[in-house]
Amino acid sequence: MKPVAFDYHRPETVAEAVALLADLRDDAMPLAGGMTLGPMLNLRLVRPRALIDISRLAGLRHIVQDGDKVVTGAAVIQNDALRSDVIRRQVPLLALALPWVGHFQTRNRGTLGGSVAHADPSAEIPLCLTVCGGTVVLRSRRRERRVPARRFFVDALTTLREPDEIIVALEWPRAPAQSGWGFAEIAQRHGDFAIAAAACRATLDDEGRVKDLVLGIAGVESRPVLIDTENFRGGRSTEVGKHLSDHSVAGVTPMEDHVANAEYRIALTKVLVERVFRDACADAERRRNKLQ
Repeated sequence: MKPVAFDYHRPETVAEAVALLADLRDDAMPLAGGMTLGPMLNLRLVRPRALIDISRLAGLRHIVQDGDKVVTGAAVIQNDALRSDVIRRQVPLLALALPWVGHFQTRNRGTLGGSVAHADPSAEIPLCLTVCGGTVVLRSRRRERRVPARRFFVDALTTLREPDEIIVALEWPRAPAQSGWGFAEIAQRHGDFAIAAAACRATLDDEGRVKDLVLGIAGVESRPVLIDTENFRGGRSTEVGKHLSDHSVAGVTPMEDHVANAEYRIALTKVLVERVFRDACADAERRRNKLQ
């Protein structure tokens, strides 16, 4: 099947792109890498009257360190981010997760901003942005605004982006020096959509107690979910690990589909949470030893 007929626009500047969106609004869709939008067009799951191609806008392809954060343009190619020294040093969780995003071929076209805009419940990049405490930068002809990732994802394929806005950048807080990170997912095959995924940031003190802990899961509910870990702060990592997996699924209402029922997703989530917490603690220990 082929897409319905549409008008194609390739603006030369971000200002031109947002002007087109302001005029066309719900009739238009931004196109970046097209790794998700392309199949949806061919299957006629979406039928826009116009596509606005932002993939070649130079102002959306940057990876820069800006004070206490790293800013990635919306059109940064996923494999370019994976090869970036800045990402590896300052946003290690994203570096851990990117090899799990699709396949090498799709990562050569897929973009960071496109994944966030699409908001698939199983997507790795929205989960990482949420766990990192990142921000989505949106621009329209009216204004520019910043929305915390924890609020940006509303439901499956649904975000707080307005019809006349495009995502221009993602802001990632620089990783704390003594924090460790863990990421893991389970899919039917590597590169397939995750049945469940988990990401973690852990900071330990000199006695192995948890000073800070951020834990998120994806592929389970209709958007990335942050788990409340407040009660685990101050506990020894060995003791926290015994109880964290059960706690992580206590308030979760998992999806069911042809791939997995609710019980299976719960079981996978518990395994993944235990794994990423262990990996994050081990990473935190290594980083702390390097600083001593």
